[in-house]
Amino acid sequence: MIRSKEARRRAVYVAQILGVVGAYYLSGRLGLTRQVVVDGAVVTPLWPPTGISLAALLYLGARIWPGIALGAFLTVTAIGDAFTLSRLGIVLGNTLAPLAAYALLRRVGFRSELARLRDGICLVFLGAFAGMLISATIGSVTLMLDDKVPAGRFWLVWSSWWAGDAMGVLVVTPVLLVLSRVRWPRLSDRWPEACLLAVVVVLAGVFSTRSSLSMIYLVFPVIIWAALRFQLPGSAPCALVVSVLAITAGTDALGPFAGHTLMEIMANLTVLNGCVALTALLLGAIVAEHQNIRRETEHAVVELEALVEQLAPLPGRGRPVARYDDDPPRPGQ
Repeated sequence: MIRSKEARRRAVYVAQILGVVGAYYLSGRLGLTRQVVVDGAVVTPLWPPTGISLAALLYLGARIWPGIALGAFLTVTAIGDAFTLSRLGIVLGNTLAPLAAYALLRRVGFRSELARLRDGICLVFLGAFAGMLISATIGSVTLMLDDKVPAGRFWLVWSSWWAGDAMGVLVVTPVLLVLSRVRWPRLSDRWPEACLLAVVVVLAGVFSTRSSLSMIYLVFPVIIWAALRFQLPGSAPCALVVSVLAITAGTDALGPFAGHTLMEIMANLTVLNGCVALTALLLGAIVAEHQNIRRETEHAVVELEALVEQLAPLPGRGRPVARYDDDPPRPGQ
């Protein structure tokens, strides 16, 4: 019995490792379809494997790190033929960065439900902005030492690398975190509104990212609508859709991205995706936190009413008897 349990536990662990490897590699290949080359370095405006790695760590714990390392190795190997020092540094950085982000989030008591504003803020500043400094720094330094990036262009490559990894956490991780607690609503619930929101976010995203009228700001009312009505389970997928549409239009130099240099497009995509992700994440967390406070308050009121009913005297017992001065005295008074 003990051996069978141990064998089952090992089989589950191996399956989890292989699942992380597969998800990392497939998302990496998908991200590389929109790759750009910045002074010899291959970067993407959105690198999904960082978001998948952090979500896997939050779900399964730090023991899943071999899957991240193996997935990074396979993805980096698929980019080129020779496995050089710079590629080894990229694998190391892509493994350490989500581990560092996970450690920072665990230290501050992060909850993967993202039902509190502080959890959203911690994911933004510790998980995305701080944690991804490691992968960008190690990758850029090893490329420079390998003579693939000029020293004078280091900061340009570093900032592009950091932005892509950070956007992966901001856009992909919230979607994966909410998947575990999403429940299909009843047919009598807000299905028509949810379907309308899905159509509107696609139409608004396509129009705003491909129109030459520079109307990219049209996506924000849709993100706000999703956050107010459906919280993070609604706003996070909408932010992912908008980011993918923006990256597609940006790398194709369409709409508001036409006529700009590669660096200008990367900067615009970073700012847009960052603002969209922050709006969806933080506003969704605020609405969820307010709803939790309201539910807790209503529950406390119900408990208080029940306590008052228990402590209140029963009718007809313990009532004071009125006495008037002209009443005849009773015996013993």
